[in-house]
Amino acid sequence: MLKLYGFQQSRSFRALWALEESGLGYEYVQVRLRAAAEAADSAKNPAYLALNSQGKVPTLVDGDLVLSESVAILYYIARSAPESGLLPNASMDVYARIDELACFVLAELEQPLWNKGKHWFALPKGQRIPQMFETAKFEFAKALQALDHLLGDGEYAVGKAFTLADILLAQTFDWAMRFEFELPQKHIDLRERHYRRPACQRALAVMA
Repeated sequence: MLKLYGFQQSRSFRALWALEESGLGYEYVQVRLRAAAEAADSAKNPAYLALNSQGKVPTLVDGDLVLSESVAILYYIARSAPESGLLPNASMDVYARIDELACFVLAELEQPLWNKGKHWFALPKGQRIPQMFETAKFEFAKALQALDHLLGDGEYAVGKAFTLADILLAQTFDWAMRFEFELPQKHIDLRERHYRRPACQRALAVMA
């Protein structure tokens, strides 16, 4: 059985959502990121660091395989459950579009959000630079403009069905809303539409 280590509304959620969409059996293990190393559920605990040397989440374990990058985890789940449609049985151009969007979300769309998050609450107070918030806002607006050239006008990110690209976009838009970035209504609508999916609601309940 797959085992996913995660923490609340972090990148762990996209992996948990994908597991719920996939129908695969799994165990979810909550990890605390700011707990002392002596705590059994701490991300600093030596047992967890043996799985993920950075002490971050998510971490997926399947037998001897350990993955600690969220998008790699999504692809692994999708390939392990082809009937889920997270990676559709489609032509090479559809696969390429999904790959392109996944890379774009990580490299461009998500980064300004996490940069603000780090300097808002994640980094030690002495390392935070609140002045970079405006830069993050500028970079996110620029990424949204680029996104318009990658997305069509349909209900889904790629093609006519829900894929792992929709999970990535919906969670990133959720981050944008929670981190107080301006977001066009069409992206808010995508987030709300996909977050109503039963699998997403189940994943939220697991993390509650």
